[in-house]
Amino acid sequence: MQVTFHLNCAMGRGVILTLLLVMAGGAGCNNNKAQQAAPSAHEVSFVTMAPRSVELTTKLSGRTSAFRVAEIRPRVSGLILRRVFIEGSDVQAEQVLYQIDPAPFQAELENAMAALARTEAQLPAIRARAERYQKLLKVGALSQQDFDDADSESKRLQSEITALRAEVKLARINLGYTKVTAPISGRIGRSAVTDGAIVTAYQATPLATIQQLDPIYVDVPRSTVELLDLKRRWKEGFLNPQEKDRDKVDLIQEDGSPYPLAGKLQFRDVTVDPTTGSVLLRLIFPNPEGELLPGMFVTAVIKEGVNEQALLLPQQGVSRDTKGNPYALIVDKENKVGYRPLTLDRAVGDQWLVSSGLKSGDRVIVEGLQMLRPGMEVKATPYRPTDGAAKQTTGNSSGQSSEGPAGGR
Repeated sequence: MQVTFHLNCAMGRGVILTLLLVMAGGAGCNNNKAQQAAPSAHEVSFVTMAPRSVELTTKLSGRTSAFRVAEIRPRVSGLILRRVFIEGSDVQAEQVLYQIDPAPFQAELENAMAALARTEAQLPAIRARAERYQKLLKVGALSQQDFDDADSESKRLQSEITALRAEVKLARINLGYTKVTAPISGRIGRSAVTDGAIVTAYQATPLATIQQLDPIYVDVPRSTVELLDLKRRWKEGFLNPQEKDRDKVDLIQEDGSPYPLAGKLQFRDVTVDPTTGSVLLRLIFPNPEGELLPGMFVTAVIKEGVNEQALLLPQQGVSRDTKGNPYALIVDKENKVGYRPLTLDRAVGDQWLVSSGLKSGDRVIVEGLQMLRPGMEVKATPYRPTDGAAKQTTGNSSGQSSEGPAGGR
């Protein structure tokens, strides 16, 4: 009986010990699961918005055109004896370009001069007779009809002489037109005719074309909406027009290289193109080396003014909703995510110029945006860009390089 009791007691203690171990193990598993279930705060990086001074410019595509263009056409008909210029060369005003056979025009001039001389030789005798008839008429020795005939003949000869003098002048002008000269200085293109060609006066096809390339025009269209917006920002004080540089314009050539000489805004068209809703801006640039040729596509960089309170946000900090509207996520004082709809003005380097939606001091999330939702608690640290990005951001902070309107508003 005693042995049985001791065995039962030992077995009871073993069962109790086993139960305690199982319960302890279960409690440990529950603690591990609880620790794994507790979510850690999402890590993000932010930039703090601070106003800065930015010079705003707009890039507009345009095309070059010659300052002056002269199409060379003959003023008289005839045979081209020779071309006396080199195609593609620079010519000066009044320089002879073509020589038309002058022989027919020389003969016409001489004929007109001979007719004039013949008529002028008759005039003194007719005029003297009219004067004598006038004296005889006064004493009654001659009829009125005879005097009127002599006087009429004298006046007819005088008018004929005037007409012949005009013919001589015209013949001399036509003879001069046999030398086809350059009306302006500039660069002449290819010749449409060769020696021995027959040309007609004021023909439709020009013999050649001269273009003055220094200075040269650049014509660029600009939206009337942009012009109205620019005037509004000047009026409201968002932009300082910078009067001394207001008409100064820079140029980027077709290969992306900057043109070394600055131009200026010459005029703004007063008519809106109904098909595009834009007006034409005509810019003028010096072109002493002839680098710019008519018809080139170029990009004009027009200075609008300086925004003294510009807010620039790195482009990776801007997201868009399903409708394409831009927005940003910020970190509030409680380290929770907030939503801010944005209005963007334009791209400035690798940053967006924010018109509205943010204010100075806002902490905008630029890294760790995946799976973020407004109201989430996050662990926020200041954004530290890489060396390359830092250099680019630093270079753009001065605002010396900016793009045109972004269109994402």
